[in-house]
Formats: sequence, C-alpha cells, structure tokens
Amino acid sequence: MVSQQAGLLVVDVQNDFCPGGALAVPDGSRVVPVLNRYIERFADAGLPVYASRDWHPPQSRHFSAFGGSWPVHCVQSTAGAAFHPELRLPREAVILTKGTDPHEDAYSVFQAQTDNGTLFRDRLAKDRVAHLYVGGLATDYCVRASVLDALSAGLAATLLIDAIAGVELNPGDSERAIAEMTAAGAATATLSDIAPGI
Repeated sequence: MVSQQAGLLVVDVQNDFCPGGALAVPDGSRVVPVLNRYIERFADAGLPVYASRDWHPPQSRHFSAFGGSWPVHCVQSTAGAAFHPELRLPREAVILTKGTDPHEDAYSVFQAQTDNGTLFRDRLAKDRVAHLYVGGLATDYCVRASVLDALSAGLAATLLIDAIAGVELNPGDSERAIAEMTAAGAATATLSDIAPGI
C-alpha cells in the first residue's frame, strides 16, 4: 500500500545511459517497461510523477576532457539527452533538470529544478509529497545520491529494486549502493508490492 503523500521519481532514463549511448548502463533499457508500469499505477492513482534528466553544457568539469570522470554525455538538446523513446511519461509529469552548471556534477535530483526554476525540494513541498518511490539510472550514482538526499531531507524513500540498474565501474558498486541506501533508512519494493489503483 502506498501512502497518500507519495510520489514516483524516475531518475535519468535517457538515451545516453541506455545501450548504444555515450555512457551506457549495462542492460539499462530493461528498466523501461517496469518503470512504465509504475508510472501507470501512480498516474492512475492521481499521484505525482517526477522525471529527472542530466542536461549538461558541452563543456563541463563533469566530463573527462575538462577534468571530470565521465565521457561527454547528455549534452543539452542532443538526442543522447532525450528520454528513452519507450518511456511513457504522462503529460502531467514534472520534468526536473540537473547538471546545467558546468562546475557541478549534480548527481542528485535535489540539485535539479523544474522548467520554471522551482527547486525539487520546493516542488515536493508544494505537492505535499512526503514519500518518494525511486527507480531509474544509475543505481550507484544518481539513484543513490537522490535517495540519500531524500532521506537527509526528512522524506521517506522506497527504492524500486526491480526498476534500477548500475554503471558498475567497479564490480559490486550497485550492491554496495543499495546497502548504503537501506542502511540510511530506505525501504525496498518491487512492482508486486504496489497494487494497481494504489
């Protein structure tokens, strides 16, 4: 059973993080059909759906060419930055943009803002959301950072473990990230735990 003040957060399901992309998560596209079912259940229940996206400028310290750790990816207005074409976000979904500052990595959605400049934390307060259900990419980076920041902000957080996938720069990174999130207070759930109609 989902709490009445719940919201669904879909983290960075963008072309560059899926197979064939510039920074592909192995088997990352497998989360898409599962997330679509979560999206349908939350939207049908009238609960908010949030979707974050990396939206980097062409030159960013996030990229290895400029001192960072990553290949160029999710550059603003490119095909790689677009959401996966099979991700079925509702028209009412709130799009959250992060990584626009060339001096920030911005892994967490709590560094993102809406199209009108509202910070994610403020949008959650407006929507009276106290419990985030989180899935997407990548387990060991942006999902991890977002869940930990949600908990630090005093929100409840549930990790949708059937709708996440990790980069795994080092073997076991995703497993360690999940352990860190649950140790910090995150719950876990799968689609079978969230009934249609919520």
